Amino acid sequence: MRSVKHLAASAAAASLLTMGAFGPVAAQKSTEQGIQEYRDMLADGNPAELVELLGEDLWTKPRGPKNASLEQCDLGKGPGKLEGAVGQMPRFFSDTGKVMDVESRIVHCIVTLQGRDAKEVTAKPFSGAGQRPTEMESLVAYVYAQSRGTTIAVPQSHPEEIASRARGEKIFFFRGGPYDFSCASCHAADDQRIRLQGLPNLTKTEPAQAAFAAWPAYRVSQGAVRTMQWRMYDCFRQQRFPELQYGSQAAIDLITFLGVRANGGTMQATSIKR
Repeated sequence: MRSVKHLAASAAAASLLTMGAFGPVAAQKSTEQGIQEYRDMLADGNPAELVELLGEDLWTKPRGPKNASLEQCDLGKGPGKLEGAVGQMPRFFSDTGKVMDVESRIVHCIVTLQGRDAKEVTAKPFSGAGQRPTEMESLVAYVYAQSRGTTIAVPQSHPEEIASRARGEKIFFFRGGPYDFSCASCHAADDQRIRLQGLPNLTKTEPAQAAFAAWPAYRVSQGAVRTMQWRMYDCFRQQRFPELQYGSQAAIDLITFLGVRANGGTMQATSIKR
């Protein structure tokens, strides 16, 4: 439960945003600065911490037909080694022969270590409004928390990694759908926004680093932790593209492209967003 201090901070931040729109504060700070103050005030009591704890319990608890935990899951740095792992993903895994992102790799570990069915695991990866976090949201939040503060270094040493990034770049700039949109329509120019939400120019290094480093994130407006796969899914939805399947090659390729663009940044997830 959030403390009185955090509730007061939220109220104060909301007041600042309102004044910024209708009063003297507008002359002193931009809307984006006001939003950032709101995020900063909430960050000390990020509800994602509770989801991370749920994820830790799921990670260490024996489950499935094999009655095993996920503690020996290999995210690229060896079985059971989590620190810094997600900052180096997506990456090629020799045991599967393909490039995998964090979420598809966790699903792989659930299947191989615990003996569970992939379709059952991914049947509902995202929670609805007001619902408890899903198993995947909880596990992802926990795993990402172990790499907070580490450097982003998405590899490009294997031919499959290079190919994944190239496909992701094509997806980023591909225009289609009823609005003739692409990812680049919103994220390839400076100073663009949708309503109060600034849109980072992901073709530039610093905005790309900040954006990639912040996911997964707790969305205050939805009361839920949202993962990187969800972020790709929702961008496709807003473009009115066909539904992006969870863990699909297209989703992984797009994340690979964005990750390579963000290399050199510092992981901050699980962060907090509006």
